[in-house]
Amino acid sequence: MDSTARIRELNDAFRTAFAGQGRVFVTAGIAAMSPDQQVEVMRRVHGFVAFTPDNDPHGEHDFGSFDYGGKTIFWKLDCYDRDLKFGSPDPADENVTTRVLTVMLAEEY
Repeated sequence: MDSTARIRELNDAFRTAFAGQGRVFVTAGIAAMSPDQQVEVMRRVHGFVAFTPDNDPHGEHDFGSFDYGGKTIFWKLDCYDRDLKFGSPDPADENVTTRVLTVMLAEEY
């Protein structure tokens, strides 16, 4: 498996099932939503499959956006080293990478 395919596989596993080493953050705009709305937003993040060359030019499944409740929601996956100080030395290697999923309102970007 090439590194892009492996990164995509690991990103999808974390985003869809929180499998692997990672953290999840939501911005103030998402946190201000009702619990039911937050659950629905996360359900849509987990189930996101609308990847295209425009929103996924590197094929890593590390960004998505969708509309919910009249707002545009962004989610982004970043790969850091295990100490969360620098970028991962090899995002295809789950042993040296911590994935960070951030969910936000587009207006907070």
